[in-house]
Amino acid sequence: MSSLYIHIPFCKQACHYCDFHFSTSIKKKGELVAMLCEEIRLRKNELPGKELDTIYFGGGTPSLLSSEELKMIFDAVNANFKVRKDAEITLEANPDDLSLENLKTLKNAGINRLSIGVQSFFEEDLQLMNRAHNATEAMESIQMAKQFFENISIDLIYGIPGMSNERWKTNIETALSLGLPHFSCYALTIEPNTALKKMIEKGKVKPVDDEAAREHFDILTKILKAKGFTHYEFSNYGKPGYFSENNTAYWFGKPYLGIGPSAHSYVGENRKWNINNNTLYMKSIEKGELPLEKEELSTTDRYNEYVMTRLRTMWGVDIEEVEERFGNFYKTHLLNEASKEVELDLLEQKAGILTVTQKGKFLSDGIASNLFFINEDL
Repeated sequence: MSSLYIHIPFCKQACHYCDFHFSTSIKKKGELVAMLCEEIRLRKNELPGKELDTIYFGGGTPSLLSSEELKMIFDAVNANFKVRKDAEITLEANPDDLSLENLKTLKNAGINRLSIGVQSFFEEDLQLMNRAHNATEAMESIQMAKQFFENISIDLIYGIPGMSNERWKTNIETALSLGLPHFSCYALTIEPNTALKKMIEKGKVKPVDDEAAREHFDILTKILKAKGFTHYEFSNYGKPGYFSENNTAYWFGKPYLGIGPSAHSYVGENRKWNINNNTLYMKSIEKGELPLEKEELSTTDRYNEYVMTRLRTMWGVDIEEVEERFGNFYKTHLLNEASKEVELDLLEQKAGILTVTQKGKFLSDGIASNLFFINEDL
């Protein structure tokens, strides 16, 4: 199974919490799309198999692409890869971009899954985050999207300063009323060098309350479970048949190729990432040079990454798979460290699989780090 990720580094405006690579100037969008197509051609032989099972347009804001730009990208993909007939093709979209005309364009281009960045159905939350859409547009965009797409996911953010449990419950209930099959829900994190970080430091916004975020997480999990959603990854909830194939492939360590500025790629024992500068990216590709760095992953790197990604999922860490892939040394280390977490009721072991308990779910990344192998000699 192989995946293609295409990074569209443009946004109408900067969200206060975002630290992804993007530009709010779209004057060179057409030129950059042409370079994305060229990078696809230059890197067509990097994946172990040329058939793509998933394609994911991320960003930035991919819904800013015109029909002509989408066609250019799909033409480049189809010219250089074989795409599985029923491949999952996802595009991230902002509610303010989703007019009836744009939705038709996306559907006709071959997109079959939408991930809509709603974040909240409350105006005060959207303004705090500096989102480009309002609450009305959030509702209307989803209702329109359902006319063209069945497979729709929306993003919601919890742990927002000032968000009460009741307001968060209302957000969840509003989302559920729309009859969608998938939700991606994230705790608000304060990243360095973001506007939100500076606003908190200046006292303009209250700090994030970790305990409130944990309460929101527990509320979310309880409500969605009762409504028939499977909590298949820490931030993702889906109805049967609607789990994200693209993200699941990442968590299972499948190879993926990242195209565009700042995009990451992973194939077997190495990881690559492109420069996060649009101008330098375009200049390099124009000269036929790949503007990327490469890291060879050691056995320890791969073991630690396996533990981190799999422990976030309902599938957990397969103890025998650890031995098969990384050796008995890492299996022994894993069992020794995991026993401490089992005693604390943060992990459970059943049929050779380690999974996070309900008590430990909000702490899953920290639990994973406790299972890492750290070579003190390095």
